Amino acid sequence: MDELNRPTILMCPPDFYGIEYEINPWMSRSTPNDPARSRVQWLGLHDVLVTLGVDVRLMEPVKGLPDLVFTANAGLVWKDKVFLASFRHSARQGETPWDEVWFQTAGFETFLLPSQLNFEGAGDALFCGDTLYGGYLVRSDASAMQWLGTRMGCRVIPLQLVDDHFYHLDTCFCPLDAQTALYFPAAFDDYARRALSQIPNLIPVHPDEASRFACNAVVVGRHVVLNTGCPRLEADLSLHGFTPHSTPLDEFLKAGGSAKCLTLRLDGEEAAIWP
Repeated sequence: MDELNRPTILMCPPDFYGIEYEINPWMSRSTPNDPARSRVQWLGLHDVLVTLGVDVRLMEPVKGLPDLVFTANAGLVWKDKVFLASFRHSARQGETPWDEVWFQTAGFETFLLPSQLNFEGAGDALFCGDTLYGGYLVRSDASAMQWLGTRMGCRVIPLQLVDDHFYHLDTCFCPLDAQTALYFPAAFDDYARRALSQIPNLIPVHPDEASRFACNAVVVGRHVVLNTGCPRLEADLSLHGFTPHSTPLDEFLKAGGSAKCLTLRLDGEEAAIWP
């Protein structure tokens, strides 16, 4: 692979990952993660991505910020700019200063949204083609998506999420290329489902596999990296010309995360066509 064109992804080792609070239905302090298994599973995802030619950059973990491991929520990367997260829950708000320092040190220009707006990064903002789809209501605000669209000069379609189990857009929607996406229909309201229907090739995910966070996948060209236990989706991906790569991530499901949550593209998604 051309070194200059390698996909670049930010990850954060799970040194301090744990279920220390409960801010979504998946999290229960009575069901803690296993730190050793978490490390093995995180390394498994890391190694699959490296095998696919990804340049993985690492953020240093910080004690007291267990969800820093979920780098997808740090912000939305657009060209050489990053729109930083403004987390709804106080438990995660301490992450943003660390994210800001990392991005600035890496050469990105960082921006904060107006203080009254909640926005949780690429967890709720995903490009498919030249359209930015923004999940809202549970964690991010619809007005935050419109604010972003104005700054980037792109079309924005807000999508209302209606199930707290699918609290971020990337838990129930995954663009694969400019005309193809995975989605879990029951996570969206009627308007959102109609809006998504404009994507030419929509691949619905079975409820059992949606609960395995099948949509929370990492796309690297025609390769799709996802949690284990999603055989229907793996078959569908193959039929559509994609190569699935499954790797166990159950320890991160305990916090409501999987492959996509643990990664942030620093060079833009393949599905994104930046204006």
